[in-house]
Amino acid sequence: MSTVRVTGARKTYPSRPPVVALDGVDLTIAAGTLAVVLGESGSGKTTLLRALAGFERLDDGTIELGERTVSSRTLTVAPERRRVGIVPQDGSLFPHLTVAANVAYGLGRGRRRGTDRRVVELLGMVGLDGYADRYPHQLSGGQQQRVAVARALAPEPDVVLLDEPFAALDATLRGRLRGDVAAALRAAGATALLVTHDPAEAMSMADQLAVMRAGQVVQTGTTRDVYLHPVDVAAARALGEVVTLPATAAAGVAHTAIGAVAAEVTLAGAAQVLVRPEQLTLANGDAGHPATVVSVEFQGHDVLVDVMVGGVLVRGRWPASAEPRPGATVAVSLSGDPLLVVPEYIDSQGIADVGIDLSRSP
Repeated sequence: MSTVRVTGARKTYPSRPPVVALDGVDLTIAAGTLAVVLGESGSGKTTLLRALAGFERLDDGTIELGERTVSSRTLTVAPERRRVGIVPQDGSLFPHLTVAANVAYGLGRGRRRGTDRRVVELLGMVGLDGYADRYPHQLSGGQQQRVAVARALAPEPDVVLLDEPFAALDATLRGRLRGDVAAALRAAGATALLVTHDPAEAMSMADQLAVMRAGQVVQTGTTRDVYLHPVDVAAARALGEVVTLPATAAAGVAHTAIGAVAAEVTLAGAAQVLVRPEQLTLANGDAGHPATVVSVEFQGHDVLVDVMVGGVLVRGRWPASAEPRPGATVAVSLSGDPLLVVPEYIDSQGIADVGIDLSRSP
C-alpha cells in the first residue's frame, strides 16, 4: 500500500486552441483507500489516471507513490517500474489464454514459484472459484472484468488504477459488480483510484470522492460530505438531481414558497435555494404548503413527483405505495439543511435559473 500525492499537476495538449487537460491538480489518497474521481467527459479525469500510470508526461507538477517521486518536470519513471496495476475499460484479456493464465501473466516472469496458489487466492477474492480453466470468450462481460481486477492485483502493486471498468456493462450487472470489486480491493488492502462519470457508481464505491471539472479537482471528501455540502452549484449537480427554489434573501434568511432557510448575512435580494428531491416531503393533508401535482414518474420503490407550489415547479419523492395522481392537492415541506443558498443566476439570454434544471451549471 502506498499513499498517492499529486501536486500542481499540469498537462496541455497542443492544438488550436490548446487543450488544458490538467490545470494544477492537487490530490492526496491515503494508503489503503479506494478513491473515486468523478467528472464529465473532458474534465481531465482520464488524463490524471494516465499520468499516474506513466502513459502521459506532465508539463509541470509532481506525482509521488509512497516515498517515490515518479513524475516531475525533470523525471518520468516508466510505467513498468511504477508498481501500478491497471484495470482498463474493456478488460483487455488475452483471448488465447485461460483465466488462470491471464491472472498469472500479471505476476510477470521470475515469479513462477507459488503462482498456482496466488492465482487460486485471487480468483476466490473476485468470486471466480472454479473458472481457472475457462477462456475469456466463455465468460460474461462482468466475469471478464473480475479477471482483469485479479490480474491487476496479482503482483501486489502499490496502486491499482481503474478506468471506468463498468462502463460497457448493463445497469443491473454494474450495480452488483461494483460492490464485489470494491470488496476485493479492500480485502487486498490496495490503494486504488477509479475514474467514472457515473455519480451512483462513485458514491457506492468511494472511501474518498474527488470531483473534477475543467482540469481541476474542485472538491474532495467523503461521499456524504460532497453530496450534502457541495462547494458550488455545478458540484451539487455532479452528484445527482437538484431542485432549485427561487428565494428572496435578507438579514440571513432566504424565503421560498415552501419555507425559510438560513442564508449568508451578506446575501440580499433574489437568490436560489438548492436542495435534493428527497428533502422535499410530500404528504396528504395540510402538514405543509399546498401544492398541485403536475406529473408523476414511477421508479419502482418510489415515484418522482413534480408539483406546482407558489407558482414554482419543484420535484420531490413519494413512496410508490402512496402514488398521487396528477391534479391532486398535496402538502409540501422542506426537511434538513439546503445544499446551497446562492444569488440568483441569470443566463446569457436573461433567463433566471429557477425551478427544476438538471443540465445547466453556472
